[in-house]
Amino acid sequence: MIDLHCHLLPGIDDGAPDLSTSLAMARMACADGIEVVACTPHAYPGLYDNRAPEIRAAVQKLQAALDDADIPLALTHGADIHLMPDVLKGLREGRLPTLADGRYLLVEPSHHVPTPHFEEQVWNILASGYVPIITHPERLGWIDRHYEGFVRLAHRGVWMQVTAGSLTGAFGRRVRHWAERMLDDGIVHLLATDGHGVERRPVILSEGREAAAKRVGATEAWRLVDERPRQVLENAPPEEVAPPPGLCA
Repeated sequence: MIDLHCHLLPGIDDGAPDLSTSLAMARMACADGIEVVACTPHAYPGLYDNRAPEIRAAVQKLQAALDDADIPLALTHGADIHLMPDVLKGLREGRLPTLADGRYLLVEPSHHVPTPHFEEQVWNILASGYVPIITHPERLGWIDRHYEGFVRLAHRGVWMQVTAGSLTGAFGRRVRHWAERMLDDGIVHLLATDGHGVERRPVILSEGREAAAKRVGATEAWRLVDERPRQVLENAPPEEVAPPPGLCA
């Protein structure tokens, strides 16, 4: 399995506070069958001013620590990029990283209030040659009033990533409802842990995969956690990736 969304880097955002926690999270990931993790700290100007060169350097340093500790986990880089009007500018300047320097990137909308011009902003990123992946839409406080917007974006080529814990009830009944609704509607491309620690938001993907399999079947559940994430890291053109069931032509 491959986890494309994990706050594993120590001391860089609200994820792992120190190296020992990062190592414990990495061991947890391996025990769960995860082979590759994308380290994706928040990139939120004014709060977490993480930039691409520093993120890459931190990933290299953590990979060396994992190797020294004989933890068989491969790391790559990215960021959980807060959706703001200057995202495209940051990408073009090299300030904001995509996943493994490919065309795919994680985009995080505002949690509590609708992002102004949300669909337009995401569409502009897509139209510029990138593939935006909306992180944890099921957890947004405003999805109930704007769900059809996410459906429209998915049909236009924007990817949707659900947090594995959302399907297991870790974020409550409301979030689980929307995660299941998105799966049932066939618009979910990826599952990820959004791991932040060992106890809080642990790096466990298998339980979410098993929950997804009960709704979409084992083959599609495996695509959510392995086949599509692997193709993301290979920078595969999106038209060559098997779409979720609800987006099949």
